[in-house]
Amino acid sequence: MTLSRKAALLLATLSLPFAPAALARTAHNTAHKAPVAPVAAPARAVPANAPRLLVAIAVDQFSADLFAQYRSHFTGGLGRLQQGAVFPAGYQSHAATETCPGHSTILTGMRPAHTGIIANNWIDQSVTRAKKVVYCAEDETRTAADPKDYVASVGHLLVPTLGERIKAVWPTSRNLAVSGKDRATLMMGGHVIDQGYWWKGSGFTTLEGRAVGPTAVAQNAAVTTTITAGDKPFDLPDWCGARERAVTAGPVTVGTGRFALNAGDANGFRVSPRLDRAVLDLATRLVDEQKLGKGATPDMLSVSLSVTDFVGHGYGTEGTEMCIQLHQLDTALGDFFASLDQRGIDYAVVLTADHGGFDLPERLDQQALPKAQRAGIALLPEALSDKVGATLGLDPKGLILADGPAGDFWVKRDLAHAQKAQVVAAAKAELLADPQVAAVFTADELAATALPTASPDTWTLLQRARASFYAPRSGDFVVLLQRGVVALPKPGPGYVATHGSPWDYDRRVPMLFWRKGMAGFEQPSPVETVDIAPTLAALIGLNVPAGTFDGRCLDLDAGAGSTCGVTP
Repeated sequence: MTLSRKAALLLATLSLPFAPAALARTAHNTAHKAPVAPVAAPARAVPANAPRLLVAIAVDQFSADLFAQYRSHFTGGLGRLQQGAVFPAGYQSHAATETCPGHSTILTGMRPAHTGIIANNWIDQSVTRAKKVVYCAEDETRTAADPKDYVASVGHLLVPTLGERIKAVWPTSRNLAVSGKDRATLMMGGHVIDQGYWWKGSGFTTLEGRAVGPTAVAQNAAVTTTITAGDKPFDLPDWCGARERAVTAGPVTVGTGRFALNAGDANGFRVSPRLDRAVLDLATRLVDEQKLGKGATPDMLSVSLSVTDFVGHGYGTEGTEMCIQLHQLDTALGDFFASLDQRGIDYAVVLTADHGGFDLPERLDQQALPKAQRAGIALLPEALSDKVGATLGLDPKGLILADGPAGDFWVKRDLAHAQKAQVVAAAKAELLADPQVAAVFTADELAATALPTASPDTWTLLQRARASFYAPRSGDFVVLLQRGVVALPKPGPGYVATHGSPWDYDRRVPMLFWRKGMAGFEQPSPVETVDIAPTLAALIGLNVPAGTFDGRCLDLDAGAGSTCGVTP
């Protein structure tokens, strides 16, 4: 189905009183039917005190641990947000703590079990192409002009975003999204998006079939000037000095970098604080171009900042690189908020993250965590296939498929049902005998488990895995590694550390809400990122049926009043 047809479908479902599971089933089951004309939503007055611009910011891999570690040094944008409603224990409560699932929760108010975004990548053995790995933000039914490329698409997202819900009620509202990653832009913007941009190669691009607008062209020109000339290293703040210590991980040494930019190095620009600033500069230009926050109805602007994730993967979380990145991020956000202030816009901000992160084991081993280690190659699908194949007398080639040593695993689809069950049982037994494995759950076990409703800090591993499980895409079994085991067997340039575990260092993220004039407070009790959409919906008076979201509205009024109104 084309993007416009999916957009029509989603708009048609927005005003229907579906619970999340029903909405997910509807979007999935009608994916190949004729397009449905959008349902005209009844006109509703915007409350007089509602902000005219909602700004949702996701800082990729900004863990609650990093926020706690650095928050006393923030004096710019992150310092400002700490004057608002601070929830230091937000949860991406599911087990698959990756970029695509995490972004899919923030503005849908639904967990991956309902958004259908179970991982960054999954395996679909039914696709006709030779490559069976499907990327969460691609249309695998289409071929890109470049055979090494893909067609970016939001088609796998089963539910609408807040920006789409706003447009369904107030068609004059605008829904824009920008990021350093396509999957972040698309999962926060959704199917009905007025403009969406992300970084690709050496500049910002947009959806296939759409032209890069003049504002993005101007931003690309400014970026090109910097890349062509190169740039000096960033200064190291005095308070970052203790972070400066070289650590070796395989062929890579990290811990002392300053992000010097060689002339012509577009990738060096991408993996540096410069990209986050460029994303925020583009967002500011789009605010002007689209006159966001100046109309009679509220607009939605989604901004995902990717560099903290690039730095976390490439350098880890505890060196000079991350210290410089967070200082520069704080400064760039401060400049962005100041630009909105100068334009006289009444705006409300939420900042959170798609997931947390974990430092590289080689440094953690030196810093009082000797149990930190890399996953063994015995956990890779090829090695597991060899062992299980030998045990059962089956051809090991392609017997078990996965995208790494943890997460979802699939069994070869053309096996007989009984054989498939044997493979799953043998693989589970083999994996549970490995000391690096914490748990293995089969698809049947997950399907039989109720979705959790308790506070996310109390969820069992089974419940965390259940929140990431969507049967049409999830594997035949899921593997969860022990705490401290990093699902990256071999480090290399650009990839020495990662995330994706079910443990709180990857699940816990900050959630910060701010609006001019609000009385701030701090609430340390656990909340969830699925609470963001209903909270923002209530703030602008967007009423939705009970059961629409997996999350709940958070009252941002520090006094006896409530910002939640009647919104659930």
